[in-house]
Amino acid sequence: MAQGSVQPDSARAAPAVDFSGILFANYQYRTGNTAGSANKFDVERAYLTFRAPAGDRASVRVTADVYQQATSEGDAYYRGWSFRAKYAYVQYDYLKGKAWRGSARIGLLHTVFVEHDDSFWPRWLGTSPTERAGFFSSADAGVANTITLPGNFGEIYSTVTNGPGYTSRETDRFKDIATRVTIRPWASNGPSSVKGVALTAWGYKGATASRFVNGGTGQVGEVGDALKRDRWGLHAASASPRLTVAAQYAKRLDEGESGLNTQSSPRAVIDSAGTLVSAYASVRPLPGVGKRPHPLSLLFRVDRVTTETDTDASYDFVVAGAIWDFSSRLSMSLDYQEKTPRVGRPVAATRTWFTHFVARF
Repeated sequence: MAQGSVQPDSARAAPAVDFSGILFANYQYRTGNTAGSANKFDVERAYLTFRAPAGDRASVRVTADVYQQATSEGDAYYRGWSFRAKYAYVQYDYLKGKAWRGSARIGLLHTVFVEHDDSFWPRWLGTSPTERAGFFSSADAGVANTITLPGNFGEIYSTVTNGPGYTSRETDRFKDIATRVTIRPWASNGPSSVKGVALTAWGYKGATASRFVNGGTGQVGEVGDALKRDRWGLHAASASPRLTVAAQYAKRLDEGESGLNTQSSPRAVIDSAGTLVSAYASVRPLPGVGKRPHPLSLLFRVDRVTTETDTDASYDFVVAGAIWDFSSRLSMSLDYQEKTPRVGRPVAATRTWFTHFVARF
């Protein structure tokens, strides 16, 4: 080919596509008075992830969430499988220095905190504390920016998202703004018990539309004001081959509505607040062989969720079990999970024994 000529599209190399996935499955046995002896085998979901370059400094990620969906037609009840996108974004690495790094994303992307918590908690045993407590979804549509500090000292992750989460379309004109700051004070140390310590603070400023935003027959008018949906939290964790521990505190501040927005039943804004206190740990009690850790680990977690601080309505969620790693990509657990109301009845009591499996490919 002559020097300086343009290579035809048919002759250009196709971009390399990286494919990976995770499969979650379990067997569960329910005990207790309400559903004693209920049991089932369950393939919970699979994540199928595709990554590919999209030109200089740009890349694309698409993660398909394959999940079970329950539908009903008349008296019949069906369970089937559906696909939906969980992550689908373009990333541009605008800063690739030796010390500082920066990247921007647009699309369906990680929300401010759940992914960070999942880097310490094994998500295949169940969702992390803030997600389980309903603070926000793990993914949403919007834009994000990451600044990585020199020497892996930490990162600053900021998002502007729709708010409802990746399972819903946008429902109003309001957007949610959030930022997480993570510091790893001893990341540059050599082999050390504190090398994996990460200290995190995050904040989430959200809003939702009134249910009377469009007014209606008999109402006194449209309501264009936003309802508050704010969250914040603190998280401290440490990870090493033998021991992982984490503790966190989070708070949510919400607004709701009462009344019918009519003369006889005026609309009123109701403040609502809740808190989460959680701690979990996993330990490998036996020494490994060489650099390979022992396949057995023990795990424990406890969440105290206060759903309404005015009434102290609260419940506990507990996980305890053992994990066996058949390889770096295949693991199973024997674990017990329990939800117990403490004040009021914010949730139903459940007691379940699990055998969980996860396969990464």
